[in-house]
Amino acid sequence: MAATTVPPKKTNRIGLEVASYKGGKTTLCAGCGHNAISERIVECFYEMGVEPWTVAKFSGIGCSSKSPAYFLSQAHGFNSVHGRAPSVATGALIANKRLLGITVSGDGDTASIGVGQFIHMLRRNPRQIYIIENNGVYGLTKGQFSATADFGSTLKTGVANDLPPIDCCLEAIQLGATLVARSFSGDKRQLQAILKAAIAHQGLSVIDVISPCVTFNDHEGSTKSYSYMKEHDEPLHELDFVPACEDISVDIAEGEMREIEMHGGARLRLKKLGRDYDPSDKLNAVHSLLEAEKQGHVLTGVLYLDSSRPHLAELLNLVDQPLATLPESSVRPPREALDQIMAELR
Repeated sequence: MAATTVPPKKTNRIGLEVASYKGGKTTLCAGCGHNAISERIVECFYEMGVEPWTVAKFSGIGCSSKSPAYFLSQAHGFNSVHGRAPSVATGALIANKRLLGITVSGDGDTASIGVGQFIHMLRRNPRQIYIIENNGVYGLTKGQFSATADFGSTLKTGVANDLPPIDCCLEAIQLGATLVARSFSGDKRQLQAILKAAIAHQGLSVIDVISPCVTFNDHEGSTKSYSYMKEHDEPLHELDFVPACEDISVDIAEGEMREIEMHGGARLRLKKLGRDYDPSDKLNAVHSLLEAEKQGHVLTGVLYLDSSRPHLAELLNLVDQPLATLPESSVRPPREALDQIMAELR
């Protein structure tokens, strides 16, 4: 009897198995959209061949902020206080520009207590992926409306929201993020393409993911539910991502495809679906979002992309080495410089 041949384990381009990109077992509600987002992060970092120990994960407080525990267990991680993840992440990524940052926040963590920090992160454009797991409610405090809840949407109790929402994508486009996208946790293919583009992007990627809360906000009357998104999702384009490390072979009729080259040679490929959408046009991106809101639609896809603007670490002309590893002779001013400063202050 012939011996059974054990098939080789499947690995990515740097020789790691997908298990190297997983985290702990989720403690979120069964069916929570946040879990689907964590699964996509695992898949994308594995398929892109990112070394997990070169990633730094950040979060604040809320259901969404538990998510980093469920992916990339070999990455660095810091769970900050409510709404403060942007400044903590910015500081860490300045101290070590070699790290790729990924922050997972929520609509409450970002658009309420953390809105000030969110806005200044947008201005600075640090190189990181900032994911907003947006369900329109405060899931840890029994489902009250968050600042992203749409006007007229209702709670499970029937109470209607009479305040206008904050659109995090509009804020991100207007104030400085260089890749802005919106997706739905239930759209696996689109979210994968957006995440891969964000991994390759050399700047701040803000991804607003509608992620239904199955406990408090998945009922009729909610505009962040699974059924509402399936009925009102309006994709701007069909997305595909072509990594620079792979051969590119396409056979597409002229006029059907637009490619946007990103730093490092990777390309984001957009197939038009009945509309000539240019994600490099900031004014058109803002107009499209406002028009969609008027019509009650939820635009998904890459809304805005600027691959030419330098990120924060480039603006600061930082050295390649992590700052904590520099010798004292490099970071401590000489006595003469300190004397000069004191003389100028007299």
